[in-house]
Amino acid sequence: MLRIHFTGDDLARVRMATRPDALWETILSFHRLRERRRAQMFGEWRTETRTRLNSETSLLSALVPLRGYFPDFLTPPEGIGGLEAGLEAIRATDAGRLQSELTLVSAGTAPEQQAERSVERPAERAAERAGRLAGLAEGKPEPLARLISVLRGYHRAAIEPYWAHIQARVEADRAVRGRALLDGGAAELLCSLPAGLRWRAPVLESDYPVDRELRLDGRGLLLQPSFFCRGMPVVLRDPALPPILVYPAAHSPEPAFGETGGTALGPSLGRLVGHTRSAVLQAIRYGCTTSELARRAGVSLASASQHAAVLREAGLVLTLRHGNAVLHTLTPLGAALLRGGAPAEATGC
Repeated sequence: MLRIHFTGDDLARVRMATRPDALWETILSFHRLRERRRAQMFGEWRTETRTRLNSETSLLSALVPLRGYFPDFLTPPEGIGGLEAGLEAIRATDAGRLQSELTLVSAGTAPEQQAERSVERPAERAAERAGRLAGLAEGKPEPLARLISVLRGYHRAAIEPYWAHIQARVEADRAVRGRALLDGGAAELLCSLPAGLRWRAPVLESDYPVDRELRLDGRGLLLQPSFFCRGMPVVLRDPALPPILVYPAAHSPEPAFGETGGTALGPSLGRLVGHTRSAVLQAIRYGCTTSELARRAGVSLASASQHAAVLREAGLVLTLRHGNAVLHTLTPLGAALLRGGAPAEATGC
């Protein structure tokens, strides 16, 4: 059981991450790559990623066991600013922290590992892992540079081609949480988190492989929705680090990645969708329910639902269920259509 203890100050400092975190998605996707579950959701992605992976991943396997503890330094807060910013933060990790966290991994004795593993790892496996991590644990520049290279190569194979889809799912989840915050404040936001996370004021509880008590002590909590986080949420092991809760972004039962990419569309295609669908896209711009969509676009409820379905099938809109309603948000492709193909940075969209 994970129990996160809030004070009044902590509730006032709950915040949502502004975008997907490049390193959290990278590390958590490595778990998805090696598991056999969720074949419908991630099967095609696994096949495509393994085809592109031409760099060896034994170092990642040693650092990130199938279950249990992996080093906190692999997911620094700078990862929210993009892959390169996160990699530079890893490169700058203090040697003492490297050694202490890698010792837990190489020895296979972290409490999380003991509790989560279904079978005990043989001693020779632990010795093999320790050998792979020896140079890295000593803070030598060459092994650290190799780790950076392996992470960059894996990210390019497993994450980069799908970033627009990942971003769309995280943005859709942010829209759901944002509405909850506006409707009922921080408590309602915490109540809206995925199944398995339970707000019992002043404690947020979740099923977890080990017993953890995380006291925020006025620091607040960063909520980070993650595309590749499935099942239980994740927190950092070191309670002294800035508190973050990484939780599963909402998914539909369909395959995680469709055939529509994140390519921006030009202004000419914007004229093809017609006045009504253009108005529907504009109405969905900041997220809305079907009834709100009908009111904003000036169409009937049935017509709004039909237009949203067509736009969803075209990869321009995502639809998530929120309580008794559904919430529509734009994908990066839909936002690009509204911009007429202009870069997001240029329009602020």
